[in-house]
Amino acid sequence: MPGPVFLDGETVTLRSIEEEDLEFIQQERADAGVWRTLGWPFPSNREQLAEFYEETISDEETIHLLITVEEEPVGMVSFHEISKDAWRGELGYWVATDYHGNGYATDAVRTLVEYGFRDLGFHRIEAKVFDGNAPSRQVLETLGFTHEGVHREATFADGQFRDVHWYGVLADEWKLGET
Repeated sequence: MPGPVFLDGETVTLRSIEEEDLEFIQQERADAGVWRTLGWPFPSNREQLAEFYEETISDEETIHLLITVEEEPVGMVSFHEISKDAWRGELGYWVATDYHGNGYATDAVRTLVEYGFRDLGFHRIEAKVFDGNAPSRQVLETLGFTHEGVHREATFADGQFRDVHWYGVLADEWKLGET
């Protein structure tokens, strides 16, 4: 049974992730169109995914939500690296390859960012994008995030060192409901 709806976007619904969603997550994380853009160097087996669910998804210090369209899972969106002292969170997201190009990532990110500023009281939301992931950069730029810099060759993924692009948006730059 799917988890309860947490937030509604224009085209997507964000809901809690349940154990029965792990098969979808495992399948999509093994897709090169997903893992290469996120810098994961290897797929997850069932045991690793169960550990990820217990230690990360179920952690009270992070927010991980399943992106769904008409109750069908299409991706994930999250706030992690949340700093209550600095009133900020790091955004993460991915959409399954079969659903690229439909605006689901943009809607999910917009919905979660609005929640972060409105309900969590964040002052700043940031995101990192690995070099070569132009669609993800486009999502952030469309929503008004500022490209703040590049950490050159800061990660090793897919057999090479890759740059990491950092983006950020401040609460006073975000116009709730207008982005």
